[in-house]
Amino acid sequence: MKKNIIYLTIIFIFFIIFALFYKGLYKTNTYTPNELNNKNLVQFSSKDLFSEVETNSSDLISNNKFTIINIWASWCIPCRKEHPFLMHLSKNSKINLIGLNYKDRSNNAKKFINDFGNPFSTILIDPDGIISIELGAYGIPETIIINKDQKIIKKFIGPLTNKNLREIERIVNS
Repeated sequence: MKKNIIYLTIIFIFFIIFALFYKGLYKTNTYTPNELNNKNLVQFSSKDLFSEVETNSSDLISNNKFTIINIWASWCIPCRKEHPFLMHLSKNSKINLIGLNYKDRSNNAKKFINDFGNPFSTILIDPDGIISIELGAYGIPETIIINKDQKIIKKFIGPLTNKNLREIERIVNS
């Protein structure tokens, strides 16, 4: 009798553990930041990659242009894929393109820019990732479009594509 109670207890515990794991399969664990559209840009300051001069984010926002902040790193393979799109955007006179270098070594970031070209008017560093998190990023690359009133009007998660490029140009030219 005692032996049967032990077996029933083990089976019952196994059933509870199985039920918990089964329930966990259908529970999402994906983190998605709050919607940023039409919210004010979080103010931050950071050092420039090349000059190491401290710069405030409000000083980077242009009164007559759209500002695009692109969060990137030299070790990020998708960042290499999107770089030609950034080079294309840098030719648009209505865009102020800012790079935010995420958790990268300074030498590697500089080599990346020297090898692939510099589309950015300014490159700021985010050595510990705090600025990117405050901007609502949860991966790189990410691209944020900001209007002259320092409001975030669009965010692109992942590497830019032709479709994204057309949408950015439509927003900027409207």
